[in-house]
Amino acid sequence: MKSLLAALMLCLVATSTLAQFSKPPTINYDPGEEEIWQELNPEPPAAPKQQSLLEFYVSAATSNKYFIDATTLAPGSDGIVRYVLVVLTSGGATNVSFEGMHCKERRWKHYASGRADGSWVKVNTPAWRPLENKQVNRHHAALSRDLFCPSGEPIRTADEGRNALRLGKHPDSK
Repeated sequence: MKSLLAALMLCLVATSTLAQFSKPPTINYDPGEEEIWQELNPEPPAAPKQQSLLEFYVSAATSNKYFIDATTLAPGSDGIVRYVLVVLTSGGATNVSFEGMHCKERRWKHYASGRADGSWVKVNTPAWRPLENKQVNRHHAALSRDLFCPSGEPIRTADEGRNALRLGKHPDSK
């Protein structure tokens, strides 16, 4: 009798489970509700010029000097703030890179490296990297937190970003 009751219970469970899959679930999906993000495909700008470089503070832990070429600062319609970064190392080397920052995702991307002759070498497959607030090489975190991504939102205009660079901090940053 117990085995008959157990078999009957098993049949009821199986029937109930099959009933759940017998008709497709109702999904109210409106393709217009959710936008699919599409990143622009930027080309590197002209090589940076000395007179358009604006220095920004990173930390006391670095002896490097960091600059943004103010003429290249460009918040895009895709939500990415793009810029040319120039790093003068304490050893005398100059590193130039064309980069983008995705404020909402707290990530950055290296698009191209600058050469001494003013040309660019594009990165074959640029990848988004997380913004890390570490003691050394924290310039991306400083750009994000203090200048280009106040409250996690991208600057709206290049002038807004240039003003933040001149002030040393975005007025809306925390």
